[in-house]
Amino acid sequence: MRYPKRLSVLFGCLTALAISTTAQASYTQTRYPIVLAHGMLGFDSILGIDYWYGIPAALRRDGARVYVTQVSQLDTSEARGEQLLRQVEEIVAISGKPKVNLIGHSHGGPTVRYVAAVRPDLVASVTSVGAPHKGSKTADFIRNVPPGSAGETILAGIVNGLGGLINFLSGGDRMTTQNALGTLESLNSEGAARFNQRFPQGIPTTACGEGAYQVNGVRYYSWSGTSPLTNVLDISDGFLGATSLTFGFEANDGLVGRCSSRMGMVIRDNYRMNHLDEVNQVFGLTSIFETSPVSVYRQHANRLKNAGL
Repeated sequence: MRYPKRLSVLFGCLTALAISTTAQASYTQTRYPIVLAHGMLGFDSILGIDYWYGIPAALRRDGARVYVTQVSQLDTSEARGEQLLRQVEEIVAISGKPKVNLIGHSHGGPTVRYVAAVRPDLVASVTSVGAPHKGSKTADFIRNVPPGSAGETILAGIVNGLGGLINFLSGGDRMTTQNALGTLESLNSEGAARFNQRFPQGIPTTACGEGAYQVNGVRYYSWSGTSPLTNVLDISDGFLGATSLTFGFEANDGLVGRCSSRMGMVIRDNYRMNHLDEVNQVFGLTSIFETSPVSVYRQHANRLKNAGL
């Protein structure tokens, strides 16, 4: 009499394990493809190193269909948005799905917002990660260099050269132009305010609030970090620690202020992450006292899945 009971328990355990495994395999399986859009001086992959370090693979492993895009490293939000829009149209055609879930990091935030604003029929959701929706004080600081001065010309030339090098190493379109001054005008406070007047979808109407959760059928989400220094082994921490000084006492991730990052439904705006930790860089050297950035993306994909997106 005891033997069949043991078999029943074993069968129950195997069934539970099978159900759990199936659920895990589809944890990130969204209805629409996930499209990742990089920030300023970003790329898809350089010498086998992904901008979104380990993130696309983790999302795909559990069911998501993920596309990594590349636009100009340096240009206005509108110009980058037009470049991304052409890629989104191609992805819709290739995937056979009518819409995509856009996720943009840093300057990728305004870039994906542009696409959603001009073609909401192609977008199921927009998620920004560490994006300067109301501008960056670091950009404001740099804007103090007199327009038209020799200093501005030299600085723009150096940054444009860096953008061109990144584009070359990542196998980008050779016809892609670099426009450092256009980037600066898009990311400082005044430029961001002008952009928001044209494309207000999801932007908070108060200084540090939440924006509309849904506009024209598009869902809006955001998250960000507020810890410029997170890992002593990360070579980028020193740079982000220095740039964080431009924010004074305002919480920031090294390049974007906490309140500026807020858009739509704010999932969280104070992760123990800096600006590069938000994409699991450099090489995954992030804070040991915070949830892994990869896990945050997986959780968000599951959030989109549960929302029918």
